[in-house]
This record gives sequence, structure tokens and C-alpha cells, in this order.
Amino acid sequence: MAKVFIKTFGCVQNEADSERIKAYYWERGDKLVDDWKEADTVVINSCVIRESAENRVYGLINKITNYKLRITNYKPKIILTGCLVPIVKKKIEGVDEMLPIKNISFDIEPLRNNKKAALIPISSGCDNYCSYCIVPYSRGRERSRPMAEILTEVDKTLEKGFKEVILIGQNVNSYQPSFPKLLEMVALKKLKKISFISSNPWDFSDELIDVISKYKNINRLIHLPFQSGDDEILKKMNRKYTQKDYLGLVKRIRSQISDVRFSTDIIVGFPGEGETAFQNTVSVCKKVIFDIAYINKYSPRQGTVSAK
Repeated sequence: MAKVFIKTFGCVQNEADSERIKAYYWERGDKLVDDWKEADTVVINSCVIRESAENRVYGLINKITNYKLRITNYKPKIILTGCLVPIVKKKIEGVDEMLPIKNISFDIEPLRNNKKAALIPISSGCDNYCSYCIVPYSRGRERSRPMAEILTEVDKTLEKGFKEVILIGQNVNSYQPSFPKLLEMVALKKLKKISFISSNPWDFSDELIDVISKYKNINRLIHLPFQSGDDEILKKMNRKYTQKDYLGLVKRIRSQISDVRFSTDIIVGFPGEGETAFQNTVSVCKKVIFDIAYINKYSPRQGTVSAK
């Protein structure tokens, strides 16, 4: 029986992947430990969405490698998985094995970390190619899970006593064949709360708004990233909407869902953003009044259009 430590960096998609990795080791009889110094195998689920996240991954690898050099009887196997694996150009010193994300099977029933809400991946990857974003390169083109498979997983979470699920993907509302249809099918289950993240404004259809308004168990806090409130910056970002489009969408949603609330993502310091462009972003914040805003400084990612 091996002792396994799993460290997860990044988004909820990585968290969901790690739940399946944990289940794999648990099912084969290994022991999951909370301290990498106790482990025979260290699995690092990496994130590269920003330079700071990538640096934390390398920092942990170096920390473990240096510890191995000092402690004679400490020789764990280091396995790297997650978004760094597809984009790394050379072998990383100290890493014994690379595990591509595509090798993490949905056939494995996850060992869930969150005992309240179950993370249900519905898709992986992205086809939007926003100019700042590395996801299409790190996770590949968008792939949707079969609807029947997703609904079966939802049923299993209900059997285990979960009353809340979170449908996750890089862009859930571009799920094929139909995200509104999938969301409605999930809403018909005996769940108290259904959330979904993340979504792009240009895929937020009137049909989706209708479904959300129809079912009270669908979360009224909608995560709707706008990134910038300036049309020129949005164009450079390859975001397929204008400030007017975004505000119009918010207005349509509010007209049908009176108790709706919004959270968002914002990038500041994007190449070419001056004071006027920044104030246009501030203007959107004042008009929408978000419950939560995740604000990050622009981080150039190698291989993306905006980093060239």
C-alpha cells in the first residue's frame, strides 16, 4: 500500500479532476495523506492560467526535490498532471512522470472533497481563443460529455445524499447539444440547488434565461465574466461582444429573473489599456453592481496572441 499526496492548483475543473485521481488511488488500496513529506507518490495537479499559478507549481516541485536531496530515505515519485503538461516544452527536473489530463477518465467515480456540493464536469477545453487565454492550448478543443452520462452522475450524487451540484466547464453554456436542455433536465431532479460555472456572455441565450427563470432550484447568482468594459480592449481580447451587448444581456436577464445577482471576472492592465479604457471598465461595475468581482492583473501567457 502506497501513501499518496495530491496537491491541486487552479480552478474547479482541476478540483474535479483531482477528485477522480484520489478515487483511482483509493480504489486500488493506497492511503491518501495530507503531508507530502509522508508520501511515496506526490501528484501535482497544475494550473497555468496566470504566471503566479505556474510559479507556485514549480515552487512546490523544487521544494520537494530539494527535500529529497537532504533526506536520505525520502524518495517519492513525483507525478505532474493538469494544464502544465500539454504546454511544457522540455522535461521538468524532479518530475518522474507526466499524466495528461485526457487520461483522467470520467469512468472513475470521484472521491468528493466538498461534502455539500458535488462538482459535475460537463465539458472540458475551449474553442473561443480569447487572445490572453492559454486554456485552448492547455486543455485542448472543447469536448462535451454525453448528456446521459452527466445525468447518471447527478443521480449518483443524489443517492449519496448530495442536495447541491455545480455544473462545470471552461464555457458551460456552449455545451453541446444544448446547455439549456441539460440544465432543465438537472433542475427536474430533486436537488435543492444547481449552479454552473463558467459562462461566456455571447453564448448566454434567451432559452437559457427562460430555463433559469422557470426553476427556483437554479442558483440566482450567475457568474458572467466581462473582463473589460472597453470595446477596443474587448476586440483585442477577442471577446465577441461590446460593452453595450454585455449591459443589454444583464438587462434581459434581470427583466426575467428579478432576484438575480451577478459575479464576474475582470482583467486590468491588458496591453493597450489606458485610463479611458480602465474607466469604461469601472463604469460597467457601477452599472451592474456585482456581488463578487474577481479582479486580476493581466498575465502574459506564452503562445497566446496577446503575449506576442
